[in-house]
Amino acid sequence: MVISESSIFASLMAFMFVTCVLYVVFGQVTVRKLRKKQQTKDALGTEFVSGWDIINVAQALAFPLSWSKKLEQSRISFMYAKASLLREHTNKLDCILAALFYWMMISSGLSGVLLVLLNFLGVFSE
Repeated sequence: MVISESSIFASLMAFMFVTCVLYVVFGQVTVRKLRKKQQTKDALGTEFVSGWDIINVAQALAFPLSWSKKLEQSRISFMYAKASLLREHTNKLDCILAALFYWMMISSGLSGVLLVLLNFLGVFSE
């Protein structure tokens, strides 16, 4: 059984669509709540473009605590959300939603790059 490039591409696009939906849901459910709280609104990390704080918060809640502590202690810690503070102001559902969104975003992005690379190398040529 040969899997075509177009079927892989279609599956990847469906995966990316689900990721986009989770981005909006996570932003509306969790990050909106954190932006309104006085204690957490300055702990969301640097926002390079509009909505980047959603990715910062998702990363902070999805990473293991040891990784987050390393990021908080680095010289560029101002760029990242403060995971320890955010975990105090979120519930288990927020953390699950963050992990689901963040790791789906990373895996779909890397899968897209891998698909382009495999196409460039001629894996899908007939």
